[in-house]
Amino acid sequence: MAAARRVALATDAFGRARDAELPVLIAALRERGVDATAADWDDPAFDWAAQDAVVIRSTWDYPGRLAEFLAWAARVGGVSALHNPAEVVRWNGDKTYLTELASAGVPTVATRFIAPGEPVELTEGGEIVVKPSVSAGARDSARYTPAQRGAAEAHVRMLHEGGATAMVQPYLERIVDGERALVFLGGEFSHAMRKGPVLTDTGRVDNARVPHPDLVEHVPDAAELAVARAALTALATALAAGPLLYARVDLALDTAGAPVVMELELIEPNLFLTATEGGVDRFVEAVARL
Repeated sequence: MAAARRVALATDAFGRARDAELPVLIAALRERGVDATAADWDDPAFDWAAQDAVVIRSTWDYPGRLAEFLAWAARVGGVSALHNPAEVVRWNGDKTYLTELASAGVPTVATRFIAPGEPVELTEGGEIVVKPSVSAGARDSARYTPAQRGAAEAHVRMLHEGGATAMVQPYLERIVDGERALVFLGGEFSHAMRKGPVLTDTGRVDNARVPHPDLVEHVPDAAELAVARAALTALATALAAGPLLYARVDLALDTAGAPVVMELELIEPNLFLTATEGGVDRFVEAVARL
């Protein structure tokens, strides 16, 4: 009898405490005959080379340790089958990829990046959002009115002092209609969720905000599916990459009601697998096909 394939789901201390789906996925993979285990990505004692595949699952502390995390991904990708691959992780780790998507013709929210050392001049009209280009869960992000431009510029300077590039985006008023998260597994659309706005007040960085408020299942329309698929096609073209094990495309509506990409979540996204019928089974099947 052939030995069961060994698959590690990479997490961290924060992920172990907060990822409610992690034990569910481990159990489901084991029921499928996969020798599955959870391992902290920064555990020096774990033997990644002994795994047939490594799935990045809830490595939620990586934004503050990006260089270290990218080096880990490159090492693991050299000794096992890493999903998503190290080159995708590197591309997706900094939201400057939004510029590439826009250049490829993918509808994206207008974004300006201000690197440390560049002038801090916020002349955009209307409400804006300021956040770091390397972040997760709306961390160090805030919304500002035109009357709060001074505070917004101070926010950019604060990010620069920490070595971060700032990104400035218009606050989309239609975000009250919900941000859409379209989940793809093994390259195929699986399900979608809709969540309420996160930045509900202005002029304040609040890292205790709930990142996915008022979450409900969502049925995407043809336009939303088309934009999500266009973004994944642009990624595949840029990196010469095949279908990914998982991808989450976050969309919002612009002032005309058309969907635009807010971001691509390809590293350690919450996939909301237990929030939709058959989500866990589809994930396990995608892993089993690796």
